Amino acid sequence: MINTTLKTILHHRSIRKFTVEDIDEQTLDLILKAACNGSTMGNMQLYSIVVIKDKERMKLMAPFHFNQPIATNAPVILTFVADLHRFNKYCEYRGAVTDAYSNLQSYHWAVIDAIIAAQNACVAAESMGLGICWLGTITYNADKFVEVLQLPKHTVPVACIALGFPDENPELTDKLPLEALVHYETYNDYIKESIDWLYAEKEVHENTKRLLIENNLPNLAQIFTERRYTKTDNEHFAKVLQKIIEEQGFLE
Repeated sequence: MINTTLKTILHHRSIRKFTVEDIDEQTLDLILKAACNGSTMGNMQLYSIVVIKDKERMKLMAPFHFNQPIATNAPVILTFVADLHRFNKYCEYRGAVTDAYSNLQSYHWAVIDAIIAAQNACVAAESMGLGICWLGTITYNADKFVEVLQLPKHTVPVACIALGFPDENPELTDKLPLEALVHYETYNDYIKESIDWLYAEKEVHENTKRLLIENNLPNLAQIFTERRYTKTDNEHFAKVLQKIIEEQGFLE
């Protein structure tokens, strides 16, 4: 029998339209407690969560989320920050080494901690009847979010989710079969025949057919590379991200 937690995970869907109903403090606190109860590197909890409920601040941040409607119509926006600043302060006030974590390895620890916390928050929210949507734009304009959220050195925003009560009930997103994602003992590389089989169902899905018409392209792969996540855009935003990671003290 599938328990409630598994049912929540297996029925995940992105919600982009929310009702005007607020999230009460008790519900929000439970979501935040769930977020903060996940696995972390050495139990250091190298992340922070910035809770945004003020609509004016959402509007201020909206351009950096490329003005997606969910950036302002959600009652709550949670931004998850890779954060070594707090732990560095702890080390400083306890007479410990204070420059041990100004490096890419430590940044990687903090990113993983923040992502785990974000996923915990998503599962918790959905289990309580709320809808969520992941805002990937947080990394595109990380430098702008550092400024608007007044983030100190040794912090970088890495994940962002919109929370609210669903005002839509979209179909489940089509996913690749387990065979595409799961490897046993060692990594098994893909040949053309296996790629054809693993992507066959996705390529004939109704969502894909719609996208092909909208983009006037012959296949889904080209929609990704030529429309959604282009080489030019990726290289530009990679430079932005690398620059802010360096400026925030993780490449010293």
